[in-house]
Amino acid sequence: MPPNAPNDPDQTRNLIIAMVLMVAVLFAYQTFYAGPQQEAREAAQEEAASRQAEADAQREALGVDAPVIAPTVEAALASDARVPFDGPGVDGSINLAGARIDDLNLRRHYLTVEDEEELRLMRPSNSASGYFATYGWQTAEGGAAIGLNSAWELAVGSRLTPDTPITLRRTNGPLTFERTISMDADYMFTYSDTVVNSGSSEISLMPFGVIQRYGDYKEFLEATDPGSAQASHIVHQGLIGVIDNELELRSYKNLSEGKGIKGDPDAEAAGWIGFTDKYWMAALVPQQGTAFEADFDLTQQANGEPIYQLMTRGTTVTIPAGGEVTVEHRIFAGAKELAVLRAYEDDLGIPRFDDAIDWGFLWFLTKPFFSILVWLEGMVGSFGWAILAFTVLVKTPLIPLYNQSYKAMAKMKKLSEPMKEIQEKYKENPQERQKQIMALYQREKANPLAGCLPILATIPIFYALYKTLFVTLEMRHESFGYIKDLSAPDPLAIGNLFGLLPWAASDVKALPIIGVVIGIGLLPILYGLTMAALQSLNPPPTDPTQKMVIRAMPLVLTFVFGGFAAGLVIYWVWNNTLSLIQQYFIMRRNGVETEFDKLIARLLGRKGDAPAE
Repeated sequence: MPPNAPNDPDQTRNLIIAMVLMVAVLFAYQTFYAGPQQEAREAAQEEAASRQAEADAQREALGVDAPVIAPTVEAALASDARVPFDGPGVDGSINLAGARIDDLNLRRHYLTVEDEEELRLMRPSNSASGYFATYGWQTAEGGAAIGLNSAWELAVGSRLTPDTPITLRRTNGPLTFERTISMDADYMFTYSDTVVNSGSSEISLMPFGVIQRYGDYKEFLEATDPGSAQASHIVHQGLIGVIDNELELRSYKNLSEGKGIKGDPDAEAAGWIGFTDKYWMAALVPQQGTAFEADFDLTQQANGEPIYQLMTRGTTVTIPAGGEVTVEHRIFAGAKELAVLRAYEDDLGIPRFDDAIDWGFLWFLTKPFFSILVWLEGMVGSFGWAILAFTVLVKTPLIPLYNQSYKAMAKMKKLSEPMKEIQEKYKENPQERQKQIMALYQREKANPLAGCLPILATIPIFYALYKTLFVTLEMRHESFGYIKDLSAPDPLAIGNLFGLLPWAASDVKALPIIGVVIGIGLLPILYGLTMAALQSLNPPPTDPTQKMVIRAMPLVLTFVFGGFAAGLVIYWVWNNTLSLIQQYFIMRRNGVETEFDKLIARLLGRKGDAPAE
């Protein structure tokens, strides 16, 4: 019988072993992978359902109805009774349902440079991308004594201004709530609540504050400010606050995944929390001096759209029979202007309020850099000139480091030909090739790393400057030469013949496929050229692959910088230009003929001669 016959005992045994192993693998997969994965999914679904049910119950307790979305903001505003407000920094109206700040425009900041339409920060909840903030009161049982939809009546005043506060009133059983709302010349609203208990027994209440933002975060960022809505790893957008003197940050992306924040019930008696965009913020500032806790909830509207909710809960107060209590809370809604934030920090005792600006992990550099930039702007009269002046100011003390680096590069550049000869001579013997290269370095006292180390020391400084310019509100809508907005990409592009054709660069960029190329602006092209010029001064890498990658970098970064703000590209072009001049001068002093020298020599029809050392 052949050994492969079906009734071969060896084959039967192997088949049984294979089946047993297969069953064991399937069992192990189900036990250690598929089963736990399924349990984790079910647990996550149960947790999400529980969180949604808890949030729905909380919204019901706070007196919030599922809004019917109006076709326009104007239609949404017309559906509620309102009290207008008007100040130098903001204008809009307060919704008497819940005393919500849900209609707020920034008077000093516009949506675009061209039409000067006031930027709208807050919107009613029954409009697209709703966004509002207010304060209320909860009972000891968790119900809403004053909820987010409770109707107030206007008792004193008709228009809120920095000089004329208004007073709202509402009666709920034995309790009378009297709320005085005032505003300053910038972005702070003060809610002063006096609660009178006319009953025969004491009543305990807890003040709370709420900020709600409706819809997908990418959509509401775009609706607020299209020019700064692009998400970026270099600037924080999302939850921000200071609790127990610790800065809390959660990006909108993390919040969209339910990763929020839970405050400590025994939090210190000072702090704040809010939602921040690149330049704008809405924040709750509970009464400083009493403990509070804060949390975040991600819930859903009836139409399935998400609701991002921040909530603060203050210390429970007990109102004796025939007595009253007064508490004072604040709402910030406006632009993150450093001088304004620092004034609130100093005058109102709000801790670390200037950290609403994303200074980054190099804050010890970015904060003074920002102050110097603002000072320079006042001196030279333009933020564009301030960028140029500050770049020079930062580079000046670094000249010795750069000189040392460029000298090392010059020496390596001079050794490029001998190294090339060694590469060719010992092509088949890598060990001998490396030995000869090291001998060349020792003979000429050259160190290939010496040119890199001094420059590496300057990287944090220039990253901090880049970060400062990126998050600076003062660069937004600032003009400089032909540029009308330093925070927007270069308006001159290949596709509009650098301004000769009446097409906006943004429209050219929007064209499919070809827009990537013809949408490149003048400044990114200048950046690519200055970077290529800088590379020509450096010793080329010996490895062909590395050489190809290095040569491609200027072109690649030209496309990358095509979408950058013009002010940032100006900084990089100017920095490259200064480095180019400095490095060229040092190369010539060290007897190195650069590619620029060779080009000039070819144009003049003679051989280039490097100067003697």
